[in-house]
Amino acid sequence: MDLAAYERRVRSGPCFLCAMAADDPAYRREHEVIHEDAEHMVFLARWATLPGTLLVAPKAHVEGVVRDLDEAAYARLTLLVRRAALALETVLRPERTYLLSLGAQQGNAHVHWHVAGLPPGVPYEQQQYHALMAENGVLEPTREEKAALADRLRAAFPGP
Repeated sequence: MDLAAYERRVRSGPCFLCAMAADDPAYRREHEVIHEDAEHMVFLARWATLPGTLLVAPKAHVEGVVRDLDEAAYARLTLLVRRAALALETVLRPERTYLLSLGAQQGNAHVHWHVAGLPPGVPYEQQQYHALMAENGVLEPTREEKAALADRLRAAFPGP
């Protein structure tokens, strides 16, 4: 992963989550969608540092994870984050599931949650934020491996 190129793209390029929501093939073909409804999307992260990392986002361009969502919209989004985490836990059996809303006005401003499972046995000093930092390496599964994992996650995704 070229971190400098990634930073340039997220700070000056189009919003990739809006492109995903608009079915832009340049973005859709890079990601395995796990779940989608009228308001939200869940898909495998392209630059994952932990196996099966999922991104959960509203389709509407919302920037404030708390202030820009009314209570009902916030509840629907966080319940979907939980459902994504349950699917990830069912399939990958992580030691711990990390839930983070990352991004900033300077880049990746569109609200999204990261759902990342820490595999059992990772040494403590390589857990938590260390495990989530692209600077420490990203996974590069093949297209076939991503598709197979996506199929398993879709099958495990709980209903509403």
